Amino acid sequence: MAVDLSAIAKWPNVPACYDWLSLDRRGDWRLQGERVTHRGLIEFINRQYGCDESGCWFLQNGPQRVFVALAYTPWVFRRDGDAFVSHTGEAAGQIKAIYLDEEGSILLETSLGIGLLDDRDLAQFLAECHDSDARPASDDALASLMETGIGDIRWQNLPLQSIATVNTKKRFNFNPRPQP
Repeated sequence: MAVDLSAIAKWPNVPACYDWLSLDRRGDWRLQGERVTHRGLIEFINRQYGCDESGCWFLQNGPQRVFVALAYTPWVFRRDGDAFVSHTGEAAGQIKAIYLDEEGSILLETSLGIGLLDDRDLAQFLAECHDSDARPASDDALASLMETGIGDIRWQNLPLQSIATVNTKKRFNFNPRPQP
């Protein structure tokens, strides 16, 4: 999906907007903290959601950029059968790597980018994880991976890797709190 930037040519000096729009951990848009529920507005935001060269995510609203505060990652993925889709409805694409952070959140590195797995899909996802002997991953093994980074847990054939929440933004080059 390409963001429409055509209005910038007509009105190049419209100031950017900060601290109005955010993306929560379940992939819901929020305007000044209030969940956006209007389908048309959600679809517009989804179409115009993009990223600049410095890793700041935004909504292109005509000539104005409305920067997005991210609760965690720029994408939130949901399960759709055997695949994953983003909060905007785009296919996540190929899963390249899977991360488990110290809070127990799953991050998927996909063709689309890095995204948090919606917590409503977490239990099913973890139930599909297994150890190197193809036994279901135990709670103790998952806790060990979260706390120490040690363990061999897999989802399908991809190993779960540990990651610290504080390292996510730098590793995947995004700015969760754009400011002027």
